[in-house]
Formats: sequence, structure tokens, C-alpha cells
Amino acid sequence: MLDSSQETTPPDRAEIRRKLEAADPATLLLALVQLTGEGDWLASAKPFIRGPMNYQEFMPEELRGAIRDRLAEVLAEAPAADRPPDDALLREMMAVAAGEKVADDYIAMMREDLTHDTLPSRSLRWRKVPDPSALQATEIVIIGAGMSGLYAAIQLRQAGIPFTIIEKNDAVGGTWYENVYPGCGVDTPNHFYCYAFEPNHDWSYYFAKRDELWRYFEGVADKYDLRPHLRLSTEVVEARYDEACARWRIAVRNADGQTEQMSARVLVSAVGVLNRPKPPDIEGLPSFAGPAFHTAQWDRNFDWRGKRVAMIGTGASGHQVGPAIAPDVARLMIFQRSPHWVVPNPNYHAGVDEGKKWALANVPFYLRWYRFQLFWGFADGLHDALRVDPAWPDQSRSLNLLNEKHRRFMERHMRNELAERPDLLAKVIPDYPAYGKRILIDNHWFRMLKRDNVDLITDTIEAIVPEGVRMKDGRIHQADALVLATGFKVSKMLFPMKVFGREGRELHDVWGDDDAKAYLGLTVPGFPNFFILTGPNTGLAHGGNQIFMTECGVRYMMLALRELLESGKRSIECRKEVYENYNREVDDMHARMVWTHKGMTNWYRNRHGRVFAISPWRLVEYWKMTSRFDAAEYELG
Repeated sequence: MLDSSQETTPPDRAEIRRKLEAADPATLLLALVQLTGEGDWLASAKPFIRGPMNYQEFMPEELRGAIRDRLAEVLAEAPAADRPPDDALLREMMAVAAGEKVADDYIAMMREDLTHDTLPSRSLRWRKVPDPSALQATEIVIIGAGMSGLYAAIQLRQAGIPFTIIEKNDAVGGTWYENVYPGCGVDTPNHFYCYAFEPNHDWSYYFAKRDELWRYFEGVADKYDLRPHLRLSTEVVEARYDEACARWRIAVRNADGQTEQMSARVLVSAVGVLNRPKPPDIEGLPSFAGPAFHTAQWDRNFDWRGKRVAMIGTGASGHQVGPAIAPDVARLMIFQRSPHWVVPNPNYHAGVDEGKKWALANVPFYLRWYRFQLFWGFADGLHDALRVDPAWPDQSRSLNLLNEKHRRFMERHMRNELAERPDLLAKVIPDYPAYGKRILIDNHWFRMLKRDNVDLITDTIEAIVPEGVRMKDGRIHQADALVLATGFKVSKMLFPMKVFGREGRELHDVWGDDDAKAYLGLTVPGFPNFFILTGPNTGLAHGGNQIFMTECGVRYMMLALRELLESGKRSIECRKEVYENYNREVDDMHARMVWTHKGMTNWYRNRHGRVFAISPWRLVEYWKMTSRFDAAEYELG
């Protein structure tokens, strides 16, 4: 059945058929099978689908046309929109969607996504509805109005629990509000990088830029009426747990610099990790005579045209800034400490045409299956490439057969792009296995490196001087402006905020200065009624979607709050042995994965080599872990 909000007249089969022409045939196939149960289509198409992306489908035109013809016929007849397949059919559908076998543990997750498409189905269900006065007494303070804070607020509102969101910026959106550098955008496909309950059928590009992303989160805040609960331009300085009354005492500083006190029964940190810029530790940095700023603190008034720009860093933000400004600068000097693996993606610069938007909005199940394909292609489908095979012969270059295949694919792309520049090839091909650092999508990076006005410099920087960058050999690269694409203070999670739990212990003293840990990335013993969203070991390095992890974390938090409220207790706190056992599991998993590869350096690890920032799990595993709440793992007081 077509979406009645999109269609105001009875659907015309010929018009539907015309509109289906722009949609992806493999995804249309899955929607057709979902609507009709006609599984024979899968066998016909399976030999021509080699992966989940649209450019990995090679069906003959005759088969593509037949799928579109049949689906147009079905849609014109206004089919029932909910025909759940049995497990055997769903297993085969997922295999065709992914272009490979998919394990049975994805069935439950996919079934939930296919049959529950709205916010209410993803919201908390009370086992016994609490007294309204008890709900009103459960004031919650959320720190941060980025993607995690907004989602937590929406779920609390659905449950009838009062909350306030404290946000240090003067607008919502978190990282998508703060980052305004040229070329800023997402490297996860947008139809996956959005809330599952709030899809956007109208993304302009498959990989949207910053302005469109920020408008999306602004729209969510408006649609779900969150602004009355917001306190903008207000920063949490510290929070202290008052054991006598089981409440958090929170000190906040407003835009005028005045400090005031707040109180809450439950405290939720949604501050994220990519919001405190980390300038490079280079001697003389303050002495530079021209404009100098971090990409996350971009000066909107800076005009780079005709200037000599020195950019330090070649990670995700540098990979976006460089190609955006290179055509207009007099010279772009890129200082690289270590190269990244870079993958081509035909959709990275592509716009979404109107036919595809129509299919996403109007063809039942098309969006859900499209999201699963993106989920597989950008997350769990890559996970096997991250694991060390102890029998693999050359672990200095790759970890296993799949990892080696991915390395060869990316290296082949680099060699094709820089065939006439062997001098650059020697600088850009990493000497570590693929996925040791986050994979970057080629943003015409190699084309940019070949420009006459671009230099890729891999020698050691000794110091910043007023006129530019001085190298270890004494040479000075003169520059008019300095761009620092050097990442964030990820190891200092929740910095600079201070959080004091039981017996006055401060969270960073418990963790140490760079070794954050939490059970499921969410809770810490000794800190009752406190939840951390996008916390330790919940980041994603090989791909994936941080919003997915947020949705999992918030679901678990809501189950914990249900336990607290329905029990009539004052506090809920993770047991120490549960916390310790979980973190041992995390460390054991990471010991067999690429990020702890010998000689590997990345921002996911602390100075002792422990991976504290990112998750070792497949997304489906974290989904399972957070889909249930075991009260025996917690102390209620």
C-alpha cells in the first residue's frame, strides 16, 4: 500500500512503473518478495548480486524489468503492507540483500526493523504503569543536545518522564553544529545515518554535507517539541551524587559565566567524544603569525583564496578540507604523519534523484531493506576482515584472506589514481593492514594530490615558527594560514566535566586519565543513576553508524529506568564484578583484532595500548546485549 501522505489519488500502474525505473532493482526485489511471499524471484536474481551496494548488482535488463513490472502490478492493487516472511524466507532474503550468507542471529533484528516502523514500537513498554507522581519525581538531566541527547529526550518524552537538556552550544546538533569547515560531511550513507524511526526520504546526496545534516537534527528537535526542555549556552561544570537523598547535584555555567545549581534523580551524559579539539603537540604553535585554527573551530570569516595554507593532518577532516580548498589556494602544503587506507565509492559525490526519493517514501519495505543493505555494506559485512587469523602467513600487511582482498582492492585504486606519480604512491600506501585506522572514502583526494599547487610532505616537523612550518632538517615551509586537522581529545572522555559518585570519587580518578571503561559502554559501579551515551568502547572504527549504537544504548537505559521506577527503589547501579567481567571480554576481543596489531598506532588506544574508544562487537551483537535488561547485574537501593 502506498503511503497515503504521498499519494492523494488512486495509484496508476503505468505511473508507478515509470517511477520505479530510478529505484535499485535488488532493493525493489526484496520489497516485492516481502509484499507477496513470492520467493522464486530470489533464486532468479541471486547469481547477479555480488554485494549489498547498488553498483554490485548485475541483473540482466529483462529480469530488472520483470521485477519492476510485477511490483507495479502489486502496488496498484494496494497490497497488505504487513506480510512477515518466515525465518527460512527471511534468511534467504538477507543473503540476497547482502550478496553473501548472513548468520541466523540477524533474523530477530531484521524482523523487528521490518515490522516495527514507527516511534511507538521502539518506545518503552511499562510492565506496570508507575503512578504519575512517581514519574514526575524522576527528573532527568541530559548533558548534550547532539544526536544521542536528542534521542534520549524523545524516548523519555514518550515514557512520560520529565527531563531537561543542558547544551553548551547555542543550538542543537552537536558535532554537526560545531563543525563548519569546507567539505564537512558524513562518511556513512545518510539513509542509514539517521534515526530508524525518523527516516529522511529527501536527502540531497547519498553522503550529505554538514548543513543538511544539521538541519535534520534541528527538524527532529522541532518535530518532537524538545525546545521547551532545552537550556542552550549552558555548560555542566560538575555533578556530585548525594547519597543521602539519592540525587545528583549539578553545577552549570550559563552564557554570562554565572554558576547555578540544579538537581536531578538521574544524570545522562550525551556529550559524545568528537567535540574537544586536540591541537598537535608541536613546539612554537602559538607563535604563528597568521590565522591558525583547528578544523572543529573553523573561522567562518577566513578566506583561503590565493593564500599559502599549511594543513597538519590527513585523517577524516583533513580528507574533506583538502579537496574543498585546493582549487582556490595559492599553495596547499599537507603534512602527513601516517597515511590512511582509502576506498572508492561511486555514490560518494552522487545526488539522490527524485525517483529514488519516491521509492524510499512510497514503496513498502523498500527503505527498510535499503537500510539493511547499507548496514551490511558499511558495518557487519566488514567485520570478518578485522579479525586476526593466527595461521595467516604475512600479518605485517594483512590479517586474513578477506583483509588481504580489501587491501588489494584499495591499493589497486591508489595505483590507478596515481599511476603517473610514483613519488606520491610511495607516500600514500600504508604499511599496516587495512582497517588499522578508520577507512576513508576517496573524496578526490588523489586527484587533489596531483595538482601543481599541492605538496604532500611526510618529513618530520620540528616546530611552528611565525612564518610557517620548520622541518627537522631546518627547511621552512612558508605559510599564510595554518589548519589543524588533528582530531579530538578522545582519551579524556567527558572532559572537562567532573563527575563525583559514591564517597566523592571522581570518575576520571576511577578511570585514570585515559582508560575509560563502562558496562556496555553505559554504566559504571559507584555512580548510581548515571548513564553514558556514546561511552567507552561504543565507537565504530571500520564503518557502521553511531546513531545505531545510540539507539541501542538508549533502549537499554530506558529498560534500566523501568526497573528503577517499577521497583520503587531510589537508585540503580551496575555491580562491580559485572563491569569487570565485561571489560575483560572487550579486551580479549580486541586482542584478536586489527586495532591492537603489532606496531599499530591510532586514537582508539590509550598510552598503554588498550583499546578504550571503539567496540569490538558486530552491531548485531551489541543490539542483542542491549535489547534485554538483567536486574541481577545491578544493585537497587
